[in-house]
Amino acid sequence: MSTRTNANAGRKIRLMLVDDQSLFREALRTLLALQPDFEIVAEAENGERAVALAKTHRPEVILMDLRMPVLGGVEATRRLLAESGKTDTAPRVVVLTTFEEDGEIFEAMRAGAVGYLLKACSAEKLCDSVRAAAQGTAVLEPSVAARLMAGLNRSAPPPATPLADPLSERELAVLRLLAEGCSNKEIGARLAIAEGTVKNHMTNVLGKLGALDRTQAALKARELGYL
Repeated sequence: MSTRTNANAGRKIRLMLVDDQSLFREALRTLLALQPDFEIVAEAENGERAVALAKTHRPEVILMDLRMPVLGGVEATRRLLAESGKTDTAPRVVVLTTFEEDGEIFEAMRAGAVGYLLKACSAEKLCDSVRAAAQGTAVLEPSVAARLMAGLNRSAPPPATPLADPLSERELAVLRLLAEGCSNKEIGARLAIAEGTVKNHMTNVLGKLGALDRTQAALKARELGYL
């Protein structure tokens, strides 16, 4: 298992575990506690309890199950981000579930989750994903990412909604390639521009769309009619 520490040496990532199965939470806690850069600050058996505990314990990353009694993971994610105002201090929600139905993937990402992992993933993948989420990076299983992008490409886009700061033609080109699943290097090769220039365009695209990461940018762009 990976024991790589977070970029900020000495600082621990504050975690909350949300799952209605107490045995799974116990196993997850035991696994994550082995990592020197993780601190589990709270656990919840349903989404409603998670929302309440987040106010007190202020976790940075929340591992969230989807199907739970009282309040499910999608609605809990919506409430968590609504109450935090989607600021830089808002918790990063990573869905950790056994389900990968298209509808649940879309709903979770639209609610504001930054990741979607399956419980069958490896311990190393889970730990690395927690660290990535804490740094604001989207984390998706390859199969989930492919289905998410395929779903975006299948659905008919609505009429484009004007942005306060419109996307340039180059930014639109970058956005469309992003939605195809291209990396920055691949986008640069397709558009014949440097990878550093792609990163600059990507920063502008995220800012103009009000998105935290590439996945949210693709989702929001689709909803606004730009894809």
